[in-house]
Amino acid sequence: MLNRVSLRQMEYFVATATHGSIAAASVQIHISSPSISAAIAHLESELNVQLFVRHPSKGLGLTAIGTLVLRQCEDVLDQSSRLYEIASDSSDVMQGVLRVGSFQSLTAMIAPEVIFGFSRAFETVEVEMVEGDQVVLMNKIRALEIDLAITYDLHLGDDIEFETLATLPPYVLVSELHPLAQEKAVTFEELAAQPYVLLDLPMSREYFTSLFAKAGVTPNIVARSRSEEVVRSMVANGIGYALFNVRPKSNQALDGKRMVRVRLAGTNRPMQLGLATYKPMKQSRLTRVFMERCRAYISDQYIPGMSAARFFDPHIAAP
Repeated sequence: MLNRVSLRQMEYFVATATHGSIAAASVQIHISSPSISAAIAHLESELNVQLFVRHPSKGLGLTAIGTLVLRQCEDVLDQSSRLYEIASDSSDVMQGVLRVGSFQSLTAMIAPEVIFGFSRAFETVEVEMVEGDQVVLMNKIRALEIDLAITYDLHLGDDIEFETLATLPPYVLVSELHPLAQEKAVTFEELAAQPYVLLDLPMSREYFTSLFAKAGVTPNIVARSRSEEVVRSMVANGIGYALFNVRPKSNQALDGKRMVRVRLAGTNRPMQLGLATYKPMKQSRLTRVFMERCRAYISDQYIPGMSAARFFDPHIAAP
């Protein structure tokens, strides 16, 4: 089960079972009700069982199999907690400052649960987060200004160690009124004449333009921005389509307009999401324990704030 269900999803399920409703669990653990509902739905889908009986007046009650699953989840979470306690009890640098770099378009989804959740687990650890594009992050790793980075496999260099945690294939993002919104898949030849809004970050832009180059076409770039949300807003307002790898669960731009994800036809190089460290620098125990947390919380089956690749149909708007 651990290969397909995250620790966080188990925590949400246990909290709901403990407090008797999704709303009560949301208040207690400070997580939105839709996120908790999605976690429970994922568990039920993975295990092919019904965990709760939903009573209109009494809230949620565990089914017989739900009670058994609850005990197992509690055991797994208890064992996971003990791992952190063992590391925390060690005198080998389990206190102090951890400096984590985060690729800026990932930060809104990754940082609350993975990065700052770590500082909540270890009260004696101070976490400093540095956002930036790939150039900024790699420069800071080499200058020893950050201990590691959660980023992509873009132009890393021989002195950078990279561990892949999840694979993010590219897809097309269009407004719900775009002519391509009803297509099951589109080719780069079909996209070439359409207005394109580019996410204009160093190395990211080279990655996206290389996809067109491989197909032998040139994109019609009409607008660009370094901000993912600005690009999404321009797409939602019909200025053009965009290419992305990150998969936010929301299908709305900040102004409320809706978007649709469409699959790219053919085989296209995905982005690898993972951990970058500096080879010449020996990792502290603090860094290694944080990396273990990342491995537990980021995979192809689950990425905080994103639709999982395994269950992701690009043509269906995210819930």
